[in-house]
Amino acid sequence: MARVRSIIVPEEAREECAGLHDLRFSALVGAAAWSRLPAAVRARFSKRLAPDAAVTYVGTIVDSRHTLPGQWLTELCRLIGAPLPLDADVGVPAVVTVTEDGASGGQFWTRMYGRLRGFPQVIHSSKRFAGPTGLEEYLGCGFCIALTVSADEQALHFHSDHYFLALGGQRLRLPRWLSPGALTISHVDQGEERFAFELSLVHPLFGEIIRQTGIFRERPADAGRGTSRRRRTNVRPRNVHSQLPNAQDVCRSLGHADAAARVENVEQV
Repeated sequence: MARVRSIIVPEEAREECAGLHDLRFSALVGAAAWSRLPAAVRARFSKRLAPDAAVTYVGTIVDSRHTLPGQWLTELCRLIGAPLPLDADVGVPAVVTVTEDGASGGQFWTRMYGRLRGFPQVIHSSKRFAGPTGLEEYLGCGFCIALTVSADEQALHFHSDHYFLALGGQRLRLPRWLSPGALTISHVDQGEERFAFELSLVHPLFGEIIRQTGIFRERPADAGRGTSRRRRTNVRPRNVHSQLPNAQDVCRSLGHADAAARVENVEQV
């Protein structure tokens, strides 16, 4: 049976967590490595979201490559929900939304990638602070990745330690010869409140078979404060179009400038 790693948070840190400050990622890498990260990266991974809150990152895919084995793998992974980018399109919009997973104490990550043809691709996963490495990502149909985390002066890195199937309460670890390869996901600080999301999958026989890079920025939101239902219902908007500027931002973030222009021209009541 695999040994489960426990993350021990000091008492004073628990009080800080009560104020919606997240110490789970810093506990995985250790204080010394965490302190080397840029302040923006530390802040991004220190947000403990309220149950009714979400944080959203918007950006553009600037690099995407698949070798032939990489294309075969992405098509095969359709069987478990297509967790890898299906296309090598660049210059397309991307949106990532993070919410808390109240049942497991982890996080839901939802990624939407625009495509040059067809509907955007949507990828769902759940990060859970559990297992022998302290962090696991659940992709779908019981397929999971045990992750280790490292940090340096520019980025926070997530590395695949091993792959396993979670079926009926059992963990079935895949042998290395059956694994898709070494997966590394990096969040690299770019300055000016931007960061690069870099995905690399390296197969032991075929080398790097998939690479994707997106440049993102956070879309401001009240991610750290929950709002009660009573307070929301007591706020009466002055008119029904009071939130149209937000609609314009969404249109522009998804690359629909023409739609944003039409929204902007709607006459305010």
